[in-house]
Amino acid sequence: MAETPAKPTECPICAKPVTEKYRPFCSKRCADVDLARWLGGTYRLPTEESGPGDGEGDGAEGAEFREKQD
Repeated sequence: MAETPAKPTECPICAKPVTEKYRPFCSKRCADVDLARWLGGTYRLPTEESGPGDGEGDGAEGAEFREKQD
């Protein structure tokens, strides 16, 4: 039988002991801090996004298709 991963014992925000009610955090405050970080874009992976006008993803293909349909 596979072992279950260990549950974190420290809050990832402030390192205080985790409480069952707010797991994996210690309090509502730390849970809210984490949510604000997610919503604010603090937690994101770096990507190589294409800029405007480089021909990729600008919808030009869709425009040609729409013209043929009219």
